[in-house]
Amino acid sequence: MNATLKCSLILAVASSMTGSAADNPNRIQPASTNPWYWQFKGRPVLLVGGSKDDNLFQIPDLKEHLDAIRAAGGNYIRNTMSDRNDKGFEVYPFMRLPDGRYDLERWNGEYWGRFENMLGWTAERDIIVQIEVWDRFDYSTRNWEPHPYNPKNNVNYTCEQSGFAGQYPDHPGQNKQPFFFTTPRQRNNTVVLKYQQRFVEKLLSSTLRHDHILYCMDNETSAQEAWGAYWAGFIRERARQAGKRVCLTEMWDAWDLKAAEHGRTFDHPERYDFCDVSQNNQKKGQEHWDNFQWVRTRLASQPRPLNTVKTYGADGGRFGNNRDGLERFWRHVIGGAASGRFHRPDSGLGLSEPAGAALRAARKLESRIKPWEVEPANALLSERSDNEAYLAARPGQAYALYFTDGGSVGLNLEAAPGSYDVRWISIASGEWGKQEQVRGGAVVTVSAPAPGHWVAAICRQPE
Repeated sequence: MNATLKCSLILAVASSMTGSAADNPNRIQPASTNPWYWQFKGRPVLLVGGSKDDNLFQIPDLKEHLDAIRAAGGNYIRNTMSDRNDKGFEVYPFMRLPDGRYDLERWNGEYWGRFENMLGWTAERDIIVQIEVWDRFDYSTRNWEPHPYNPKNNVNYTCEQSGFAGQYPDHPGQNKQPFFFTTPRQRNNTVVLKYQQRFVEKLLSSTLRHDHILYCMDNETSAQEAWGAYWAGFIRERARQAGKRVCLTEMWDAWDLKAAEHGRTFDHPERYDFCDVSQNNQKKGQEHWDNFQWVRTRLASQPRPLNTVKTYGADGGRFGNNRDGLERFWRHVIGGAASGRFHRPDSGLGLSEPAGAALRAARKLESRIKPWEVEPANALLSERSDNEAYLAARPGQAYALYFTDGGSVGLNLEAAPGSYDVRWISIASGEWGKQEQVRGGAVVTVSAPAPGHWVAAICRQPE
């Protein structure tokens, strides 16, 4: 580790702090009232969003896009630290020399300036940023060829010194790239590790000045457990030295949440403060709901926020259509997820019109029923087909009922007498629908106003 850089990091962050930040109530953290959810600035929050890109800090119209996200009701973005040149405007974090090679010990001010702007603009808008430190797709196939970490492209090490090759043509899911084996409990590649450490310390010198940042070690990784564990420990220790507390997770590749690799997060609350279960969004229908509820049951003795920073599904994409994307988002919102974000097009709905309407609908529901005050409650539904409807409830007080495509179900209010106001919200438009009333003390039939996605806020009226 570079001792001078470490000292500079600590001093830079400490100089920006007022008082002790170790117990800062304003930072993003699991809610004290319900640890399945987040709180920010001392209040519980539901994190939702959608955006047109993943490495959002690199886009040229970022400020305008953040305004659009906020206007739709979004307060949550994904930001990979990616630098691969997909769209022509991305830059690398390192300085490029006149001979075309990079110096890994010198920074590209443009990259880090963009990152600082993103941090500042999101802070101004109270938008939570979930950062993915490493994205496996940056370091394999065609993206590895021009990358600064490729020995042929930098002045800092050779192929022989680093143990790296000039090409890694296999899909990164095969985990053959030695870039992800450098840590002490793996291959202890000190030649490269010091530059990886230096990059993360540079990142932290910016992010630790802020309280709205969540940290994810990787994008859908297949790496060894030791890789993510090392970086989680590294970041937590640097934060501690700077007088800060942070929330960390890892994102695994397996689509099945019951796969062993997800246990590396589920079973280590001391290492990972929350769980990102985005890969559940490869599933559909009832299975999608059931798998998420299985995780809640598994973690019930020590609840943590369950984030879904990538909701797949959009017409023309590879992971389902618009309907799949909307259903997945709403099953997670009703099912107790702490966050939901539409993935970038065309793998997801991004901030398209359907996504924006869904965000507005979610905020309207929240205005009547706070998600952190209800629990998944499908057991109260009858005459229900698989994937027809989903319920969250605080029995006797509030019921949030989502229909995937119209329909009619029985809602058990036998132990909940009184009069209930039913406010319908059209997920297609994001607007309020009709209003009606039902009486408790029995099983009542609730029918969606029309085909399509609908959610009802059913709240007990004062006597």
